Amino acid sequence: MSKINIKPLADRVLVEPAPAETTTASGIIIPDSAKEKPQRGKVVAVGKGTKDEPTTVKVGDTVLYGKYAGTELTVDGNDYLIMRESDIFAIL
Repeated sequence: MSKINIKPLADRVLVEPAPAETTTASGIIIPDSAKEKPQRGKVVAVGKGTKDEPTTVKVGDTVLYGKYAGTELTVDGNDYLIMRESDIFAIL
């Protein structure tokens, strides 16, 4: 992973999504059109939080988030999601 130059503001978190599954547990190959968007990823940058709620996740955490959480962005050919910390359900 390359060093990223994005600093989220307030309670926003930058997440690198885990790669989508390419095969099922039984070995069936999943075509691109049927792949589920990953709902977990690795935190690569965090904001400072708000005055009332400091950020609780930290860089390096693996997190679970909602299926439609965040805004997608691409930096240097890598895909990321930027979302509010409240869109994160759990730290794994």
